[in-house]
Amino acid sequence: MLLGARDSSRAHAVPRRKMRRHWSGAVPAMSALLAAFSVQAAEPVTVRDAFGRSVTLPEPPQRIIPIFASNTEIVASLGLADRIVGIEAYTRYPPEVLDRPLVGGRLGFSVDAVVALKPDLVVVTPSRQAANQLIDPMERLGVPIIVLLQRDVAEILVNIRLMARVAGVDDRGESVTAAMQRRLEAVRQRVDGKPAPSTIMITGRLGNGLMLVAREGTYTGDAIIRAGGRFALAGTQTIAQVSPEAILNADPDVLLWAGSDKDLKDLIDRPGWADMRAVKNGRAHAVNRTELLIPGPRTVDGIERLAALFHPAAAPR
Repeated sequence: MLLGARDSSRAHAVPRRKMRRHWSGAVPAMSALLAAFSVQAAEPVTVRDAFGRSVTLPEPPQRIIPIFASNTEIVASLGLADRIVGIEAYTRYPPEVLDRPLVGGRLGFSVDAVVALKPDLVVVTPSRQAANQLIDPMERLGVPIIVLLQRDVAEILVNIRLMARVAGVDDRGESVTAAMQRRLEAVRQRVDGKPAPSTIMITGRLGNGLMLVAREGTYTGDAIIRAGGRFALAGTQTIAQVSPEAILNADPDVLLWAGSDKDLKDLIDRPGWADMRAVKNGRAHAVNRTELLIPGPRTVDGIERLAALFHPAAAPR
């Protein structure tokens, strides 16, 4: 009970017996409230991962090891970078987690290195045998491990919300994904009804002369479609490796190189490439690999940039 300064004499006059009765009723009520809150906060959470596995976490994890850059970026986007205790060698973002111990890389993943960091959650994708190498050992040791897949842009949002749920920050997950959805909807409205330029995105070159291209039915392919483009090469849903001749013959309206401007210039300086429609029309562009080849929150940045390249007249001023 708080009173103003002018009533202080009356405050001192309150009988102690009356105050005891007041607090004797309040203390049990407060205790019950705190107890109820503690029970609710400690409630286990059960989710189903991309492999259909039921995974239960007894409480929100505080020591998370996200394997692969995409999973690290998802965890960090929820404001949980401080809970990340280990990463793998190809993680480059965000900067604040790059000093964490490494638990693996190109040649595989170390169960011993993971266990040494005492995680209460490991997050993996099936790439580079991570799921095969880590699921069984983690399950035997009682360490919760969740498998995520990112087959399209919508699944990226689903994964963000799932990670928010297991981490006990549902509201952040809804806030992050709602903001992403608003941006995606703005892109959709800008490109809707406009002719879609035929597009090829080259993501790498192989030693045998073949080239890797963005495939239909993947998150990168979905990004191209959402940005208002269409595939110039048929059949990339099953085949990601194509010959340079196939690209030249397809002669797309837009040629994208996932990498540096220098590497793009080296490519189009090769015989035959300068004659492509995209090169002649100034529509050969280098695009950011991290935004379009890492399925995380920054994929929306990549979609916005692609939309501006595909439909420059509709780009925000």
